[in-house]
Amino acid sequence: MIKPRRAAVCLFLGTALIYSSLSACSSLLVTKGASADGSVMITYTCDGEFHPHLEYTPAADHNPDDSVAIVNWDDEVRGKIAQVEHTYAVVHLMNEHQLVIGETTFDGREELRNPDGLLHYWDLMDLALRRAKTAREAIEVMTELVAEYGYRSTGESISIGDPNEAWILEIIGPGPGGTGAEWVAVRVPDGYISAHANKARIGEFPLDDPENCLYSDNVISFAVEKGYYDPESGEPFRFCDVYCPPTPFNLRVCEARVWSMFRRVAPSQAFSPDYHRAVRGAEPYPLWIKPDKKLALPDVIDLMRDHYEGTELDMTRGVDAGLYGSPYRWRPLKWTIDSVEYCWERAISTQQTAFSFVSQSRAWLPDPIGGVLWYGVDDTYMTCYVPLYCGIKQVPEPFTVGELGKFSWESAWWVFNLVSNYANLAYSHMMPEIQAVQSELESSYYGFQQVVDNIALTLYEGEAEQASQYLTEASVTAGENVFNRWRELAEHLITKYNDGYKKNEEGRAADKGYPEGWYRRVIGESGDRYRLAPPDTSTADWKLVD
Repeated sequence: MIKPRRAAVCLFLGTALIYSSLSACSSLLVTKGASADGSVMITYTCDGEFHPHLEYTPAADHNPDDSVAIVNWDDEVRGKIAQVEHTYAVVHLMNEHQLVIGETTFDGREELRNPDGLLHYWDLMDLALRRAKTAREAIEVMTELVAEYGYRSTGESISIGDPNEAWILEIIGPGPGGTGAEWVAVRVPDGYISAHANKARIGEFPLDDPENCLYSDNVISFAVEKGYYDPESGEPFRFCDVYCPPTPFNLRVCEARVWSMFRRVAPSQAFSPDYHRAVRGAEPYPLWIKPDKKLALPDVIDLMRDHYEGTELDMTRGVDAGLYGSPYRWRPLKWTIDSVEYCWERAISTQQTAFSFVSQSRAWLPDPIGGVLWYGVDDTYMTCYVPLYCGIKQVPEPFTVGELGKFSWESAWWVFNLVSNYANLAYSHMMPEIQAVQSELESSYYGFQQVVDNIALTLYEGEAEQASQYLTEASVTAGENVFNRWRELAEHLITKYNDGYKKNEEGRAADKGYPEGWYRRVIGESGDRYRLAPPDTSTADWKLVD
């Protein structure tokens, strides 16, 4: 019996994560024809209140009678499945064949959760990475497993990429006591990009195009049986509307993130905010779009850093942004005043992010070199992405240690979390300093990537193991360097911004004060309370008294 690693995916564990999964996770898929260098790229922000551990799992051979234990998070064995003869090496959520998987939870119809199913979505992701070489194979692995062992989670959108293709699989359960799952998977056309963010996105799909669309036999008939869809209505069957009906809330906090990615990638298409604002009759956003220009790696990483800046939803503006224009809003997302419901904006960048990545799967390079996972912890806007090649045999230690219940200077997640939280005390002052270090580090890795690729390729042509050793050293060194620089940054910010002062270049404390707009707001609300002298006098009339 072989016990699987705990896949580091976006989990919601009892009361530890009490906010709705609608507040979680964003994903962008970029096909090779839409990327500047010809790579397939998948992004994933895993948003949840937990301390992630970066993991490497080596490839392994297994005996015919081996099994895999499926365990709860308290290590209780929930069931077992048959093991396969060979499993592949996995770095976080990318395997040795450049296969990468991410997800966002859409919940959908809660009554379709099946507590009798064995496999949660994170089990499926983990097992697919261990057993599949391509995106299509990963879909086959996951859907065959749920057909045999049952699906336990709510609705899920799963991004799957390999060096040649990008697919979206959307899946939901059959309800208590049911078997299998209802699902559809579509290939994103080459030259296009797609996105999802906690709302099912696949609408109409072809029933006779197995090269580009796969689906469960009962995906439509089950919906008819349950009364979710009436084939006599004259309306087309749309998976997203049937299994995850739109509401003002899920449109506002989910589709708004898709809109923001699309508006930035294709400004020429002028996507309207009406749909995510639940305007009656507004057209849903397409499942995929053609970008105005091909996207380079830095472009894609930048798309993961977004608070709707420059739009009417800009979270750095308004009274809710506070004194220093902070784009962060504390949970819950929904709140009620005088019996009226309100909702904060939900951006791609959020303080709840545990980890995120942007992957590159590059068909023109050998797998150990072609697959790169750019990995970061905590908030995407303030993280620094570290290149981890899929051919490595070890990961940077600071990203493998720590726990949620205790701060540690040895944990990368805690150090990044400290910087992010501290920056909120004076966001507009500290953010430029954080971005300067972020840009310096990431730019150096972008620039050095071709050098690393070439050296690794030369080594690979002579001895593949030497290439793996070199890539491991390069990736571990990059991770440790980022960790050390961020610790220095934390110490610098705490020293420079202290007790309401901002130290100047000489290291002397200087008054920081408040923005003029804030002073004016204080005066507007308090009248003459803080006025130094009554309105009918002048300070010039007053004399100092010894």
